Amino acid sequence: MDKSRISLKGVDQLQLFGTHDEHLRLIEERFNSKIVVRGDDLIISGQKSEVDKIRSVFTELLFLLNRNGRLDRSDISTVIELIFMDKQKISEQDRNFNVILYGKTGLIKPKTVGQREYVLSVSENDIVFVIGPAGTGKTYIAVAIALSRLKEKVVSRIILTRPAIEAGESLGYLPGDMMEKVDPYLRPLTDALFDMIPSDKLQKYFERRIIEIVPLAYMRGRTLDNAFVILDEAQNTTPIQMKMFLTRLGVRSRAIITGDVTQIDLPSHVESGLIQAREVLRGVEGVGFVQLTGEDVVRHRLVKQIIEAYNSFDGNSKEEVNKG
Repeated sequence: MDKSRISLKGVDQLQLFGTHDEHLRLIEERFNSKIVVRGDDLIISGQKSEVDKIRSVFTELLFLLNRNGRLDRSDISTVIELIFMDKQKISEQDRNFNVILYGKTGLIKPKTVGQREYVLSVSENDIVFVIGPAGTGKTYIAVAIALSRLKEKVVSRIILTRPAIEAGESLGYLPGDMMEKVDPYLRPLTDALFDMIPSDKLQKYFERRIIEIVPLAYMRGRTLDNAFVILDEAQNTTPIQMKMFLTRLGVRSRAIITGDVTQIDLPSHVESGLIQAREVLRGVEGVGFVQLTGEDVVRHRLVKQIIEAYNSFDGNSKEEVNKG
């Protein structure tokens, strides 16, 4: 049995432990050791290896609390996961990317281990492919990163695009002008922008073409210099469309390509450009790949369970087909 004591003198214990000690309970659920608070002391008792891990958790949480002034449940979960992954010392580089953007609704930052790897990969590569299921924040984080780079003047404009119609981008039969036709397909991108920027400032960005939102079909023939470009729903691009998009990138441009390879709406005989790119470009210097999973879902708690249930069902179905 080992025991360790951490001084909490001067620490806001309500922020550290959460309302009704919800943060403390999250930690206690993951460990077998006894954690007791006595005045300004936190006392951990248990097996030495686990006591050391719990101490590392609280050391990191105290660092985050001192820097950000607050903690939330996602901070607790992320730190615990990092410790269990043997990342007991989070590097300064990792810490520097904890906050992506100060949006109009508050801090925007990675909430899971996978999201943190996502942000770090973008810092290390000019082109990053992010693949994962719904609810993992692929698009939202991409928009936040793009806005942060615009604010830091790393780029001078942002281009947001996605396949306008799932399989073929056949816009002609839809009523209205071009923007009215594609608005339903680009809505997730505009929703993210409105969540992060005051509407009057965003309108000026649109008017001055500092931020553009266009269907992928309208990207042909363009060269994008000094821009941050996001291709969303990339699983619904064909190989030709993906190659076209990637070859649009010009000098000092960066790109994030997001998609969910379990939600491909292309005809069965058409290969997904995202899947092909994953095979063709893996290992190319300056191109990063991030795989998010159900563990990175940040929507309603049931979304994660729904994804896992469908994955299990699909796996069982394939097994039955093989047996047959």
